[in-house]
Amino acid sequence: MKSLLPILLAIFATFLTSCSSTPRKPPSQVSAPAGKHASDGKSVASQSDDLDEYDVASVSDPIEPINRVTFVLNHGIYTIILRPISKGYEFVIPKPVRRGIYNAYENVKFPVRVINDLLQWNLKRAGLETGKFFVNSTIGVGGIGRPSDHIPALADVPAADTGQTFAKWGIGNGPYIVLPLLGPSTLRDAVGLAGDYALNPITWVSFVYGHYGWIIAIPTANTMRALPGQLALYDTITKGALDRYLAARSAYIQYRREAALK
Repeated sequence: MKSLLPILLAIFATFLTSCSSTPRKPPSQVSAPAGKHASDGKSVASQSDDLDEYDVASVSDPIEPINRVTFVLNHGIYTIILRPISKGYEFVIPKPVRRGIYNAYENVKFPVRVINDLLQWNLKRAGLETGKFFVNSTIGVGGIGRPSDHIPALADVPAADTGQTFAKWGIGNGPYIVLPLLGPSTLRDAVGLAGDYALNPITWVSFVYGHYGWIIAIPTANTMRALPGQLALYDTITKGALDRYLAARSAYIQYRREAALK
């Protein structure tokens, strides 16, 4: 059993960060109402009108009662455990250093993006992704900097993932699922997360070296650099909403639909 512990730690920590390291931005038309509820002091009736927008991004949710329980548990973990950790990280690590760490980890995830570009037969975007990786890895010193942001052709290359590839292949969402810690997903995207996990070089490092230091330090740093953005995004979507669950579900599904069109 002891020999399995490093593998289990690597699978959990790396899978968690593989899934959540890039904040999934909600569509503006969904996130804006949630933000306005708190700042504009809308009436309950007006807020109810805003909830109608959640129906725009409907999805099959046959296990909603279970999903809601998981959502509440996740919310508690985010609030009680992860948020203080995130605040501590932001307090201790200067912003330029945090930005460099974030950029470096995103740069390392190049195989996830380029392989899915190829699986989608989007050769142009695969070429742009390769150029972006080369520029950031060389001029940006291992991806710590992002000089590609100053090159118009490379600045806004859409990030590809395995769930998006499945969507391009015509595979439907399947039922909506709220994953422990990871949050909103669908059956299709949950399977896609396993593909992203397998393609992520962070996974390879954890398994190749297999030492506790590598297994814990690398994925932990990846998790830490992603937390502030993930929690800020969660707040943007859900804060002030009449139903946090519906707000998160709608924002996630609509965002993934838009991603599939890119």
